[in-house]
Amino acid sequence: MTARPTCWWPRTLRGRLSLVAVATALLLMAILTVVFNTIVQQRLQHQADDHLRTRATAVATTVDTVGGSVRVLESPNDTLLDDNVWIYAGGLLLEHPPNSSDVQPLTRAADTLAGHGGQGCTTLHTGRTVRLCAVAVPTTDGAAPRAVVVTALDLAPYLSSADTMLFASIALDITMLACTYALTRLAVGRALRPVHTMTDQATRWSAADSDERFRGRAGPTELTQLGSSLDALLDRIRAVLRHEQQLTKELSHELRNPLARIVAELDWLQARPRSAQDTRTCHLAVADAAQSMQAICETLLDDARAGARSTPGTAVVLPVLNRLAEGPNGPRTPGLTVVGGDPEVSAGVSTALLERIVGPLLDNGLRHAESGVSLHASRLPDGVRIEVTDDGPGVPEPFVPYLFHPGRRAAPDDEHTGAGLGLSLARRLARSAGGDVRYDELHTTGARFVVSLPTG
Repeated sequence: MTARPTCWWPRTLRGRLSLVAVATALLLMAILTVVFNTIVQQRLQHQADDHLRTRATAVATTVDTVGGSVRVLESPNDTLLDDNVWIYAGGLLLEHPPNSSDVQPLTRAADTLAGHGGQGCTTLHTGRTVRLCAVAVPTTDGAAPRAVVVTALDLAPYLSSADTMLFASIALDITMLACTYALTRLAVGRALRPVHTMTDQATRWSAADSDERFRGRAGPTELTQLGSSLDALLDRIRAVLRHEQQLTKELSHELRNPLARIVAELDWLQARPRSAQDTRTCHLAVADAAQSMQAICETLLDDARAGARSTPGTAVVLPVLNRLAEGPNGPRTPGLTVVGGDPEVSAGVSTALLERIVGPLLDNGLRHAESGVSLHASRLPDGVRIEVTDDGPGVPEPFVPYLFHPGRRAAPDDEHTGAGLGLSLARRLARSAGGDVRYDELHTTGARFVVSLPTG
């Protein structure tokens, strides 16, 4: 069973990239927010400690330690200085704030700080958060400090500032995440727009077998590489389509002659009453044409399925040439001759494939010959050579380079009905069997086509 994707995971590339960007930004902003607020809290605590020490230093100026005794001097701002202030002399509490509900816990914390020699700060939570710091009162004679001043400060304003900064940073993070998601979707959408356009164009071009391609278009490297890949894919699709079209044309071309034989025989049979012998002869001719059509279909389809190489086989050449020279009712033309020095010469192809290679060449020679066509088979050290020679006008020299191009004819407006596929089909089938078909340009009287095939 195929696992279905989770519903929260986006299906589109734009959605996935946007989600990844938001997740990355969320992680980064969370780290930055924690670090920022930690620094803010430490900074606020340092400010509070500086305020407490400054205040303790101011209070220390009202403490007299001259003469070995400690006494607190009166000052104009005595009420303000005594607020949340403790003064100790040798461990004894001299001054403390007015009584309130939380003075006792603060006094115990102040006692602890004074016992440490007047150094350090501490934070106390008693319904409210209070910071206490101790400062030793310096002496004028250089002796050890005999008095300690402890001051306290309510941290509520500082904590409020820290909370405000935290909420502001969270709100900023949310805003930044929303902007990141929106901008990422917009940027990715704009970046992928050419990809959608290229995909649509490739789909239209492949359906219409167009010559349009993406090569040569300026753009980013990634789009250029994508265009090259799509061009290669379009070329392969076009090659497949052309191969199918070529196979259809070749089948139509090869099936035309046996089908015409069948139609002619049936028309001849239906024209007037025939004898039993005539009827039997007509049936044999129709059956022979049908078998020829079947062989043509099997040969061409096998060649199309086999790919670059045809299925190997062995065919004795002269019987195949004689069969091609014979028509349904005798020789196809009195001027057609078959010559072979070795009756056992064989080619390394199947009989049906050999007929399909030589047949179009013979039809072409009979179509253009003036008095005769000759078929000549011979054995060579490295294979078999078959020559198809006619005494017609030959091939016009300007047309020789296009002789084996599918659909090309030297004189399209002549009286012949050929489609220009026979020669190209013969060469393709010969090459698929490891041989070739070529036009002998050195032959001056008429036209000569030479078939070379491997030995059977």
